[in-house]
Amino acid sequence: MIIPTAHIIILLITGTGVGFIIGLLGLGGGPVLIPVQYILYTDAGIPTDTAVKLAFGTNLLVVLPIAISGALRHHQRGAVKWKVALVMGGCGLVTSFVGATLATHLPGATLKIVFGVVAVAIAVRMLTARLPETREEEPKSNPWLWAAWAIPIGLFTGILGIGGGILMIPILVLALKLRMHSAVATSLAIMMFNSASGAIGYIINGLNAPNLPAYSLGYVHLPTWLLLAATGVGMAQLGAVTAHRLPARQLRYMFIAVVFYMGLRMIGVFDWLGWPI
Repeated sequence: MIIPTAHIIILLITGTGVGFIIGLLGLGGGPVLIPVQYILYTDAGIPTDTAVKLAFGTNLLVVLPIAISGALRHHQRGAVKWKVALVMGGCGLVTSFVGATLATHLPGATLKIVFGVVAVAIAVRMLTARLPETREEEPKSNPWLWAAWAIPIGLFTGILGIGGGILMIPILVLALKLRMHSAVATSLAIMMFNSASGAIGYIINGLNAPNLPAYSLGYVHLPTWLLLAATGVGMAQLGAVTAHRLPARQLRYMFIAVVFYMGLRMIGVFDWLGWPI
């Protein structure tokens, strides 16, 4: 598959914007990267089933270097809760791989809709839930509780091909009572583990898959990965710096808006309505 010039430009712009969003909001970029990749792959003639899984696998590998970049910047600000990140990330290493393996045996069209429904549900939950008090509650600093939440997050990370931010941010804020800025920073650190394991799962289980474009490593399209990661890594630094200059409430609403739109996009709502957005 030769990437058209228009697609290259779209990927570079997307990588720039998503890198900033990842650093800013602690998202894995999946709500944006996956729909964009899916559209470009299907436009290039790749079947839906392969296109969805290729978008999931490539997204996870894109997230890895960007999450590292953003987490390091947040670490310099002292915002990363490393104990939480290491416990949840360690558990996610296993379950993310399991989720990725499971996803490669499921219909791509089903995965696409499930991804959209989960994204919309999370956006609605974040919009209606009350934020915790400014002070973090120490009783929630329980490693067993962290592990219990990390297991399903890792599983869904692998299944849906996301870094896990759209799942982790609500849990870190609403269940573990972290402040929004700490939740964003810690989410990025956890994503380093989950995205690496999930990407390996999509690579291994896609090595002999049919209909893959040239220069694919399993369900990871290397040229797409390079274009997205090359621009995203630097922008994650800028996003992380910007995050600490914004009020928590503003970060929250930005998070909700991005996730809600892309969830509806993947479900196909705008296609049904005939809206070209």
